Amino acid sequence: MDLLKALRVRRRERLRRLYERHKRIHALLKEHGEDILQSSNFKGTRAHIQHGNMTVHNHCVDVARYSLLLNKKLGIGCNKHDLIRGALLHDYFLYDWHDKAYLANRQRLHGFHHPMTALQNAEKEYALNDVQRDIIKKHMWPLSVIPPMCREAWVVTAADKYCSLLETIGVHKGHGAQAS
Repeated sequence: MDLLKALRVRRRERLRRLYERHKRIHALLKEHGEDILQSSNFKGTRAHIQHGNMTVHNHCVDVARYSLLLNKKLGIGCNKHDLIRGALLHDYFLYDWHDKAYLANRQRLHGFHHPMTALQNAEKEYALNDVQRDIIKKHMWPLSVIPPMCREAWVVTAADKYCSLLETIGVHKGHGAQAS
């Protein structure tokens, strides 16, 4: 009976720690990216699918979360403000890249071209610094050819690859496109 009680206590403690971590991450996202999260264009990314059935909106928020976790776990020392804003805006291309009719008029190779589109869209709405620009422009490395120049861009690039893999193989499941 003591063993069962000890296991329940450990499980409860683990869940409490996970909940506290989730609250801290949510508070950081709100502190550094509230304007982005509340913008109508960013909310509009809920209508577009990224990988599998994950929306672009949820993908970007997940990349921001995993970037924070990776930064902390590895002790990289990234600037959290730049890390969060760059992660939220890294796929700010604002179109459905699965729509072949739409893409007929655009570049067909979405993977190569969307970082610059995302950067142009982000610069229209937000005052970006060089680190945030580097994150957005180079998150598709090695497709972007020129590697990231700052640690924040490397962290977001790694988090993006990880989230994309989990979404593609169905481990991270979204809830499909939603009306904004």
